[in-house]
Amino acid sequence: MRWWGWGDAGHPSALPPHALGFLREAGIATAPRPPVSLAGVRLPAARLSQSVLSTLREIVGTDAVRDDHTERVLHAAGKGYPDLVRLRAGDPGDAPDAVVHPGNHDQVRGLLAACTRASVAVVPFGGGTSVVGGVAPLRDGHGGVVTLDMGRMGEVLALDVRSATVTVQAGMRAPALERYLGARGLTLGHFPQSFEYVSLGGCAATRSAGQASTGYGAIEKMVLGLRLAAPAGDVDLAAMPATAAGPGLRQLLVGSEGTLGVIGEIALRVRPAPQECVYEGVFFTDFDAGVEAMRTLAREHATPDVARLSDEQETRMSMALAGGGAKARLGRAYLGLRGYRGGCLAILGFEGPAEEVAFRRSRALKLVRGCGGLAVGRSPGEAWLRSRFSGPYLRDDLLSLGVMVETLETAAQWSSLRELHRTVAAAIADSLSAGGTPGLVMCHVSHLYETGASLYFTFIASQRHGDEIAQWRAAKQAASRAIVAGGGTITHHHAVGRDHAPWMIDEIGSAGLAALSAVKAELDPAGIMNPGKLALVSRRG
Repeated sequence: MRWWGWGDAGHPSALPPHALGFLREAGIATAPRPPVSLAGVRLPAARLSQSVLSTLREIVGTDAVRDDHTERVLHAAGKGYPDLVRLRAGDPGDAPDAVVHPGNHDQVRGLLAACTRASVAVVPFGGGTSVVGGVAPLRDGHGGVVTLDMGRMGEVLALDVRSATVTVQAGMRAPALERYLGARGLTLGHFPQSFEYVSLGGCAATRSAGQASTGYGAIEKMVLGLRLAAPAGDVDLAAMPATAAGPGLRQLLVGSEGTLGVIGEIALRVRPAPQECVYEGVFFTDFDAGVEAMRTLAREHATPDVARLSDEQETRMSMALAGGGAKARLGRAYLGLRGYRGGCLAILGFEGPAEEVAFRRSRALKLVRGCGGLAVGRSPGEAWLRSRFSGPYLRDDLLSLGVMVETLETAAQWSSLRELHRTVAAAIADSLSAGGTPGLVMCHVSHLYETGASLYFTFIASQRHGDEIAQWRAAKQAASRAIVAGGGTITHHHAVGRDHAPWMIDEIGSAGLAALSAVKAELDPAGIMNPGKLALVSRRG
């Protein structure tokens, strides 16, 4: 992956030529802002002693411990907006003193023991796709910090077709698993926007949702068992369909973000690969009508596998980026004639056996029509499906033009969802305007539940040159305060990391934080595991 962004160096631009006109009309200025050269990235001197480096090399092999400039830059940050701004400017702030590539569980165990003795912080690193500072190499008073790159631990360990369970090493990438399962008529069904690069261990560690979670379930529903190497010892949880053996330890470790130990193996539920996939578009006159339709689908247990409702602003931008060909003009004219111009687009996706897809689709469309929805065919759904992983590439293109692009998400009960949408959007817009860079604030509903849904916000504005991080922080804090005040969760699927840690006390309270910190103190008494994330404190002696 590019050290300054997403994808490989040969990936074409994701920004259509007419997009610049749309940005100008929205009052967003652009100016070329290319990243510095790799050689121009400034890193602090590595701090690990030769004796510590020698010990690490004895455990994993000489070639599996890297402390060269390129390797340190590649592991200096994740892919969040502030990460990329700092990297592109050549000043990431810090970097691991070394990057270690373990090849098996025993090596991970040995590394954790050695780092505990030497007071070296350890940051587990899967695909490096965190957008909330989850892989930031924070030292927290330790004498050094190493990143544990799990890429060598990427094998399928077992497939139990009869039990619909696959066991993999945590470093396995999602596309590799899908290829393996697809050749056997199976799928995991987990497709986050980071799918192209994400590791399965990273998905489990961050409670990833995936774009099709409404149908397939989020990752915590898929994890049946796991193996964690913690500094204090191993936690081995066999794959079980269900258990009443005390509090849910599996669920405590799923979402632990590398703060308790290193997830090395995962047993995951799989499903038959879909025989048919149908994705289509439905328009609503406004966002409130669309939200009510989504609530109806959830209440009637008629949800598609993918359900995504864009608000008016996101719909307008999506249609603008789609271009102005003859088909698009006819489509807009049709919407105008039917009274849906300026409305909201929903994408509904159905996957599974052909007969089942036909039945579910028919029932869902009947329900949304009853809520005022206008079905507009498969073109919008198929266009979304083709571009479902393009967002990070588009962000890179806009960053190179001096444009700020950031996303954040939450979830709330149906009773508060629409008001939360309004207040969070207003908080972001007000923050951007107060900073002298008014922008666009967009949102979509996704990940439907019986009791509520997720809201996913995107905002775009001209960067404040030389003050990009403060500009971002003001908008992020304003949005987070509005989310907490409005009864939303501080994160639905991006995880906590460093960026959301200040709001964990609002989410689970001081007693809840103390309980999690006590677990950390038990499993990681020296506090070496991914410091500064989840707001957990370890009682170090």
